[in-house]
Amino acid sequence: MISPLNIQDYRYDLPEHRIAKFPLEKRELSKLLRYKDHEISDHCFKNVIELLPANSTLVFNNTRVVQARMFFEKTAGAKPIEIFCLEPHKMDVAGAMATKGKVVFTCLVGNAKRWTNGLTLQRKITIGQENILLKANNLGREDDAFLIEFTWDGEFHFAEILEMVGKVPLPPYLNRNSQDQDKERYQTVYAKHNGSVAAPTAGLHFTPNLLVQIASKNIAVLETTLHVGAGTFKPVSTEDVREHTMHAEEIHITADFLKQLLAAQQPLFCVGTTSARTLESLYWLGVKVLENPALETVNLAQWDAYTLPQNIAAHKAISALLKYIEAKNASHIFTQTQLIIAPGYLFRMIDGLFTNFHQPGSTLILLVAAAIGDEWKDVYNHALQNNYRFLSYGDSSLLFIPPKNKVKLD
Repeated sequence: MISPLNIQDYRYDLPEHRIAKFPLEKRELSKLLRYKDHEISDHCFKNVIELLPANSTLVFNNTRVVQARMFFEKTAGAKPIEIFCLEPHKMDVAGAMATKGKVVFTCLVGNAKRWTNGLTLQRKITIGQENILLKANNLGREDDAFLIEFTWDGEFHFAEILEMVGKVPLPPYLNRNSQDQDKERYQTVYAKHNGSVAAPTAGLHFTPNLLVQIASKNIAVLETTLHVGAGTFKPVSTEDVREHTMHAEEIHITADFLKQLLAAQQPLFCVGTTSARTLESLYWLGVKVLENPALETVNLAQWDAYTLPQNIAAHKAISALLKYIEAKNASHIFTQTQLIIAPGYLFRMIDGLFTNFHQPGSTLILLVAAAIGDEWKDVYNHALQNNYRFLSYGDSSLLFIPPKNKVKLD
């Protein structure tokens, strides 16, 4: 368990006008702040290749944002009922996206008071030459959300239904409706696997041309998948961070990725907090497997990393997780991580990360503070004083984690 942490120590004054409400015209023209060896310097993201050590490895989260916000009209002219799909109910994200005909999701519902018991919401859509009737039934509440059953005719996957019906789930702090440009710009250029309701925004600055340049410098690129949930925007509402309940997110772990990770060049940099959370979670999942190889399923709870054995080498933990998958005669597994990375956490896998500038008092600020210590305040003050743009569509930073905040065991 971590020591007491007062969330007030991780807040700062973020003026509304510093929040980037829209993306820049060109992704790679974002500013890039580098923090390395206690020094801060300013750069343009298009020159990122100059800042990365040769023979290093970059890890990207290749999740794809789905158009998870749907609107159903109860009566003509009335305010519509909004359904925001958070996560599938009792199945993995990939399976839910590939489902045909019927699926149940945990959802937030806007204007829910107008959705009377027993009422089936309907919406007609056209996919290609086919007319489809999409129906939504409220199965009742589950905690702070609703269980919504969607049914539709035709041989279409739920991912296709969302693509036709849904809207881009922009972060609430942008305070605006999505526009056509958001379909492309609130998506990384390397997105592959449908499932996120928020973008891994550190990756929004990369372009196909930059990826070519990176490869030309002998910098390896690995791709993993963590589906980002709406919980990433959940504020820390408790004064003591230890009383906050961290959201869980789904990781798709493949044996091939673990093999690549074991052979990866060093140093290792993650693109985004989601990639960092994924790699650190893989380490602790491996430690859990070493502790109990007979586990039927393996997930990571919020505080596991602080209570599990602390002296396991990274290659040993990742190898154990690989053997666990292979013992199941499987090529992959789906698991969930609830890992909270906060000051006091020591990184096992990564040497640095790209990340945008985050909301005051958020779990993402806690992760940044875990990475670079109290100097996160210097980084954020510098960004505020030098006209950096903040949050999802904002500018970027490249943070090199000091040795004191890492554990590297042979």
